[in-house]
Amino acid sequence: MTIENLDGEQLRQKYAEERDKRLQAPAGRKFKRLEQPGHVVDLHLPVQPREPVKDSVDFTFVGGGFSGLITSARVKEAVPNANIRILDQAGDFGGVWYWNRYPGAMCDTAAMVYMPLLEETGHMPTRKYAMGPEIHEHTRRIGRHYDLYKHALFHTAVTAVSWDADLKRWRVQTNRGDDFTTKYLTVGTGPLTVAQLPDIPGIDSFKGKAFHTSRWEYEFTGGDRSGAPLTGLADKRVAIIGTGATAIQCIPELAKYAKELLVFQRTPSAVDIRNNHDIDPEWFSKVAAEPGWQQRWLDNFTSIWALTGGRPAEIMQKYDDLVKDGWSELALRIQSVFLSLKPEERNPQGVMLAIERSDDETTSRIRARVDEVVTADPAAAEGLKAWYRQLCKRPTFHDEYLQCFNRPNVTLIDTDGQGVDRITPTGLHALGKDYDVDVIIYASGFEFQNTSFTSRLGFEITGPEGTLTDAWADGMRSLHGRQTKGFPNLFLTQLAQAARFAANVPANFLESARAIAGVVKYMEENGKQTIDVSKEAEDAWFDLIVSAAPRAQRDECTPGHYNNEGKITLDKPSPSGMGSGYPGGPVAFFQLQRDWTKRGLETGEFEGTVVA
Repeated sequence: MTIENLDGEQLRQKYAEERDKRLQAPAGRKFKRLEQPGHVVDLHLPVQPREPVKDSVDFTFVGGGFSGLITSARVKEAVPNANIRILDQAGDFGGVWYWNRYPGAMCDTAAMVYMPLLEETGHMPTRKYAMGPEIHEHTRRIGRHYDLYKHALFHTAVTAVSWDADLKRWRVQTNRGDDFTTKYLTVGTGPLTVAQLPDIPGIDSFKGKAFHTSRWEYEFTGGDRSGAPLTGLADKRVAIIGTGATAIQCIPELAKYAKELLVFQRTPSAVDIRNNHDIDPEWFSKVAAEPGWQQRWLDNFTSIWALTGGRPAEIMQKYDDLVKDGWSELALRIQSVFLSLKPEERNPQGVMLAIERSDDETTSRIRARVDEVVTADPAAAEGLKAWYRQLCKRPTFHDEYLQCFNRPNVTLIDTDGQGVDRITPTGLHALGKDYDVDVIIYASGFEFQNTSFTSRLGFEITGPEGTLTDAWADGMRSLHGRQTKGFPNLFLTQLAQAARFAANVPANFLESARAIAGVVKYMEENGKQTIDVSKEAEDAWFDLIVSAAPRAQRDECTPGHYNNEGKITLDKPSPSGMGSGYPGGPVAFFQLQRDWTKRGLETGEFEGTVVA
């Protein structure tokens, strides 16, 4: 099979064989939590003693990552005198960028659209794909710029939230003895919050050093997150379990310094070219000279990425790709194949055919690149080829990952979809063989779809009509993915039942923040006390979202967190709510939200809600 002469049916059969092989694997299909919410260990900053807070604020956000910072910033712009509080279990702002300090960490969407509020804070990213320390510092810059440190409570876990009907306010309690009230409560702990370990037999028996990538122990490995050499691994035999987005970034750094590195792979990632480079200050100054530049970039990226949904009205448009990263190029490839169709073929079936054809070309090229790069070990090259459609798993991009497998100290242990059988006191057992190692690093990600929203939060939200757990017992219910009936003045900033992953994640948060800030502004300026969702609106939104469940791709995909390890439920959203997004796509959803907010500010009628 060659790139020039693709056989689509052969590819489909190969994809199905690989999917079934992984679905039938006896181990590695389940995970367990690294830590329980509220019991997170911070290796970076000591917990500072303080007195419990017992006061009242206007607006509270649970979560100190991008969603909390963006939303709090927009609320502060809309209501300058608002008392805003942010709570987080970490010792500072940053969210996932506070915790993920593994070597090589960087954004894999271009920094110009990944790092929010660049225009407002006047920051120029140093590289097209910024490294973790720079991104973390940018979160702190946002906190300083909007004076959000003033009322922040760090190293603080919420333990309970309940509605006080007499005060018409939320009561928030924490593990630090805090007990305060807030008029508005927003929760945005994000999809990368609860770190998980593979539930491999014997995982607690290992006698050597073991840690999760989000809890990197530089005291043991040597080096630091800024790229200092990992001198502590010079005499160590290191195993890493996982070859997803995190592993793609840290394996090249481990390969430079470990005496020996064993990469245990269940399913390979599709790794395309990243082409990272420094940003030219002169070029940036021209881009940033025009007000509103970053929003234009965000809108441009969202419009282009929407092409992956195959909607003819969008595909027929011409776009000037401002971002020019792997994601936008992927979408434009889909468009180019679609535009090659005859007019009579430009229908839903024709669009799907175009997408499949484009995917066949792209994935075949990515597999061919493995052979071009990995020349020292043909068996490793074969094992590194991803046999599934590119969007079945998170596409990855890197300029050094594949090259690692030409190094004599790096060995790929491709388990052919079966995973590691068990952990032993001295190492790992896979493919009928024991591998003794000094260190095991788990690049096993975070809980995503297989647990409930409140379980991941680590606390219950009790409204005037009952708990959120009960309200979502049969699946997430919401209006716009942001509000849910029976929970007045409560907002959620997350991806489900909204634009989901059909847009860059920070773009989701920016649009959600715009709507929340608009609601708060109207209510504060007009003396309103509560806003809740009507049952009719919630039911209608739920039905719309469920109607869009993307069954075909989820069924054919190899198991992973996008499809709940191959156990996606299609008749209702998954327990976490991370099922489907708005069927019209991200561009339409964002415009719907902007129009909804604008009408509400002008008329006081935020459609689908009851304001009192």
